[in-house]
Amino acid sequence: MRTVFADAFYWIAPINPDDDWGDRVLQFAESTINISMVTTDEVLTEVLAFYAKAPRNLRFQATVLVRAILSDPTIRVVEQSYPSFLAGLELYEQRPDNGYSLTDCISMNTMRQFKLTEVLTHDKHFAQEGFAIGFE
Repeated sequence: MRTVFADAFYWIAPINPDDDWGDRVLQFAESTINISMVTTDEVLTEVLAFYAKAPRNLRFQATVLVRAILSDPTIRVVEQSYPSFLAGLELYEQRPDNGYSLTDCISMNTMRQFKLTEVLTHDKHFAQEGFAIGFE
């Protein structure tokens, strides 16, 4: 079974009515029979932060989505920890010119930890680190 990392982009796009990638993400999701996913608590925090000031219906959809992710046996949500924070902070410090967010750094470290090479995102920062972007 193929395992991929799901970035906040993957979770945000289908709910956001202004996101041109929403339909493409939904099409991909419908075709993922033999795919398992890994994401992190930090990514889910980023998703909820994105919708924090959105209209009530979008905010509600985001919470429903995160609850569904947390209960889906095919999605592994890696828990936030102090060591993962520190490792993310270290990568963040090592890449001052790249514009990586701390969440991206933690995600990249998680991908390395689980030996994942493909990420569901449109964020070129992952490609800069040598990961394959699943939507190109």
